[in-house]
Amino acid sequence: MSVTVEKRTDPPGESDHVTTAWDLKERIRSEEGVLRQRRGFFVDAYRRSTTHLLVENDALVAFASVRRDGYVLFLAVHPSHRGQGYAERLIADVAEGHRSVTCHARTTNEMALGFYEHLGFEVVRRIDDYYEDGGDAYYLKLGGESLRERLSEFVSR
Repeated sequence: MSVTVEKRTDPPGESDHVTTAWDLKERIRSEEGVLRQRRGFFVDAYRRSTTHLLVENDALVAFASVRRDGYVLFLAVHPSHRGQGYAERLIADVAEGHRSVTCHARTTNEMALGFYEHLGFEVVRRIDDYYEDGGDAYYLKLGGESLRERLSEFVSR
């Protein structure tokens, strides 16, 4: 059986999918202990960003919220849909409209750090006590020609 994944976008000011995005993020937080945010912060940031969404059978399976400067605020893929290239597709969508893509990742989140390294992101700096709970972060960046080269294969998927 063939599965069709639909790409949708919530531009700044729209929040059609904010509740389902919050629910997915919270599922990941409860299962994996990552993506911790307060609901008010999440909703406000979502509404101010462009959110790229992947939907399968009317169910949200992945999303990425990005600021105008290419900074990825949120990136989440439903646990049962990982390994299918969805996060790569989302980052490729973000990269299409930006000269560089940046984000933060917890220094202890090995899965996220491995993913970003796989795409060619580089650690720009470490920020101690970045998160509300005192957790440290890396500021990561992907830009220039490396961005186009590394992500061109994912854009065509």
